[in-house]
Amino acid sequence: MNIKRLLISIIVVFVALSITDILIHGLWLSPLYGATKELWRPEAEMSSGKYMGWLHAGHLLAAITFTTLWAVGFAQNAKATCAIKYGLFMALYGQTHTLISYAVQPFTLEIVWKWIISACAQGILLALILFKVYKPRAA
Repeated sequence: MNIKRLLISIIVVFVALSITDILIHGLWLSPLYGATKELWRPEAEMSSGKYMGWLHAGHLLAAITFTTLWAVGFAQNAKATCAIKYGLFMALYGQTHTLISYAVQPFTLEIVWKWIISACAQGILLALILFKVYKPRAA
């Protein structure tokens, strides 16, 4: 394993994940969240920054897990098609929680489907970025 590349890749995936989440949740899905505001923390509470550390911790944990699993299990002989499959399956695995949450919480089906679709696109994008950035052997 290339530790230097692994650390760089974790940072790159963390940044890409954070940016894509802003685009997905802060822009694209924001109107849906506004229409279901009774399901979420109050806007004043969210904009206070009180929970921002938790969001960053979640993104960092996801970046570490996503990147390290790729480096240990797939990167050595991977092609772009492998990265696409990896990103898709990691995203689908993560979305099992979405379906379970829908069963016990009053989310709309529109939110659920958009979470699943955006997660799949995000997973593929992150995996392709990772495929380009992480190299198993030192360059």
